[in-house]
Amino acid sequence: MKGYKTILSLLVLLSCEALMSQEADPDLEVEESAAVFLEEYSDAFQEHFFEALKQKGIENYDKAINSLLKCKELDPGNRVVDHELAKVYVKDKQYNAAESYALEALTSAPENPWYLETMVSVSQKQGAPLQDLKTRIPYDNDRLKENLALIYYRQTNYNNALAILKETKKTAFSDDLTAKINELLSKRTVTSRSVGFTNTQDRSEAGSADQYKTRIKGLITANSLPLLQQLSEEALERYPSQPYFYFANGYALNKKAKHREAISILEAALDYMIDDISLSNKIYKELSDAYTALHNPVKANMYLRKIKPGF
Repeated sequence: MKGYKTILSLLVLLSCEALMSQEADPDLEVEESAAVFLEEYSDAFQEHFFEALKQKGIENYDKAINSLLKCKELDPGNRVVDHELAKVYVKDKQYNAAESYALEALTSAPENPWYLETMVSVSQKQGAPLQDLKTRIPYDNDRLKENLALIYYRQTNYNNALAILKETKKTAFSDDLTAKINELLSKRTVTSRSVGFTNTQDRSEAGSADQYKTRIKGLITANSLPLLQQLSEEALERYPSQPYFYFANGYALNKKAKHREAISILEAALDYMIDDISLSNKIYKELSDAYTALHNPVKANMYLRKIKPGF
């Protein structure tokens, strides 16, 4: 039984691994202890929870949901189960159900970065910023706002991150992140002026998603990595739900040997993928390359196996 619980503990941690990169700067504290969580529950609960994670891993989302709902019957107020349900419903594109469970988890633990990350993902998939849910979440919690600013920073949504930071109390964290974002925005402005992006095209056309894609494809062909990174970040800020821009940014980071940053961006891209096998294959290839560079063959092979031939 002890070995069984150990396996379950690892699975709980792995289920959250794709949500937040704890090695990015600045760090977020992990609040949940998987081992302690599992020790507190019955064998029946653990079996259903284990089965849910297994089924989610092989993309049998209906079965994963059913197993998690059985866990809910055994412990209706369990916030970890609520969070897992939210994540599976997102994978299954049932966003209303995902929102309900994500709200339950986040309301019970507003300072938990994993719960907030899932809530942001649900909101963005429905085309709405998290701020639209201010009245339904503990938005006055400063730690929640700091975590939200960091999420936007990692998504390269710098203006949104700055707006959130202005609403928080001044801390070393908020000052450091604000300075970092302002520095990035300053560099972006200088680079943009130097290449004349806004001076060579009509302003409205230059900012369209299709125009960004055309210019980005040209930069990829030319292997112009600094400009590719800058332009893809700009595109992401304007179009945060476009997976191609995540791919382009991750591609640039990978080629510049910033593999951990690339993984964070590329895995975020997968949340927005809808029936584009060719782009999915490109993302999986970049993820496999990044994990290979980080000497993680398990993850590298996992993404390599996801590539569908013929596309």
